[in-house]
Amino acid sequence: MKHSLRIAKPRDLVVDSRHPSAVRLLGSGHWFVDFGTAAFGTLLLTLDAPRGGQATIHLGERLAADGRIDRQPHGCVRYRAVAVPLPVGRSTQQVVIPPDARNTGPAAILMPAPLFEVLPFRYAEIVVGEGMPAVLGDVRRLAVFYPFDESAAAFVSSDDRLNKVWDLCKYSIKATSFCGVYVDGDRERIPYEGDAYINQLCHYGVDAEYEMARQTLEHLLFHPTWPTEWILHCLPMAWADYCYTGRTDLLAAYYDILQRKALLELAREDGLISTADGRVTPDIHAGVFLDKPMRDLVDWPPGSFTQGGTGERDNYEMVPINTVVNAFHLWNLNLLVKVAERLGKSADAERFAGRYRQGLASFHRVCFQGDRFCDGEGSTHASVHASMFPAAIGLVPAGQEASVMAFIRSRGMACSVYGAQYLLDACYRLGAADHALALMTAEHDRGWLNMINVGSTVTLEAWDHRYKNNLDWNHAWGAAPANIIPRFLVGVRPAAPGFDSVHLAPQPASLAAFDAQVPTCKDPIRVTFDSTTARHRWLRFEASMPVILDRAGVLPGVADRDRYQEFAAGSHEVRIATSGRASEL
Repeated sequence: MKHSLRIAKPRDLVVDSRHPSAVRLLGSGHWFVDFGTAAFGTLLLTLDAPRGGQATIHLGERLAADGRIDRQPHGCVRYRAVAVPLPVGRSTQQVVIPPDARNTGPAAILMPAPLFEVLPFRYAEIVVGEGMPAVLGDVRRLAVFYPFDESAAAFVSSDDRLNKVWDLCKYSIKATSFCGVYVDGDRERIPYEGDAYINQLCHYGVDAEYEMARQTLEHLLFHPTWPTEWILHCLPMAWADYCYTGRTDLLAAYYDILQRKALLELAREDGLISTADGRVTPDIHAGVFLDKPMRDLVDWPPGSFTQGGTGERDNYEMVPINTVVNAFHLWNLNLLVKVAERLGKSADAERFAGRYRQGLASFHRVCFQGDRFCDGEGSTHASVHASMFPAAIGLVPAGQEASVMAFIRSRGMACSVYGAQYLLDACYRLGAADHALALMTAEHDRGWLNMINVGSTVTLEAWDHRYKNNLDWNHAWGAAPANIIPRFLVGVRPAAPGFDSVHLAPQPASLAAFDAQVPTCKDPIRVTFDSTTARHRWLRFEASMPVILDRAGVLPGVADRDRYQEFAAGSHEVRIATSGRASEL
């Protein structure tokens, strides 16, 4: 039977009552309302009518060319018309959103009983009709969120484009928290492991909140989804929780299940795994609580969802021994070594370490060709995915980092908004902060600025409608910069579990300056970088825990012996001369 121990202690959802940023009279008995941002909620409406009748409330995420709500939006962009009774006199009523069969099914996360059904919308039109001299007394949006501390995280830089991307992604994490667990958007409202991992890291980047991620993981352990790589995201989620909170309770409670989620039984003699050739047995499905066929994903969507037919896999060749799937499996093995060590299971740690060494050697032998990874055993095709996932996970053969990064750079943004998480991660890990910054501030239609330009205030499910014809406008898996900026550009990551010490490795690339506050489970960390003066660059930081500074990102070419410096808790200022010398003040 599917169940969980319910270790997580999430807070209750809250209802935010907000007046609109603008109200316009479009005609007799017809008002247009703009709340400035989209949110999941409904309307609370006060009207004064001399006689009874009916009002029609139009709610939507998108505007049409005429500046009114788009009543036939493409894909799964939301629009709904709701009829409400209009009694005689002054009345206040909450608009009741009819449930959508698609997102209230057995696998969906339902709105808790004390609350109400919601719809994502930014705009409303209130229509009582001509000839009805009604007066709009008040209108508010009742939006549902998980509790969110707006002041916990901050980021502003010398590049206004990046600032807009940060604001978009930060707000997206708040806006999509309406279910209390991480869901994939309004179309389905289903938690998916790959989505949830990105959402988890982003949530850590914008608020000191950890219970929502823990609750989501507990749900997913027993309610998995079909992609092979999604099942392989459970251990990374559990490990991230440990790193950011310092707590081992999830690791200990679900240790046996997490081992099964690593798909150890799919390995052949050389340690590489495959979902082909009948390896995925009913027992394996049962062991990971999966009630549908397991299939390799690589990236999403495939070409069938796009107008051009290419999809987001960069023409990946889906062979049985799949490079991306095996990269995730090796990541899981490496994490199992660490988990076993933390839990005092030394025999398990040795066993997993042996399997990791064997698998890594086979992985390099089978999947690495010349200067890049190929898509898998027997494939001569090299997609960006085949190199960016191993690079993000730390599997590039020693001495091949430059060649792998050169290939990744040559492919641009040849992946989805999900893949972008690992692409950006790979860039920073391989010292290509300039490329990561260029990708995050790109002004073409495969970047975050395009999401803003099309009119959304929450990250899209795909780069654009033409890349996924059923996309929605409320998908947190598209918000990767909300974690990439604090973790890699600002460079704040836990050096010890629970932020007992902090690793600080800023990689500003061409940014002239930035000022950031990064939340932790203890106190926030403040980091400021300034290179606007002629002779020096400045790095200032304040932390209540010891800091290990990695100078490589702000001091190119620094010798290994001078790369790292430890600082006690407190405020520090490091001056970096244009000659490349650094000193603490």
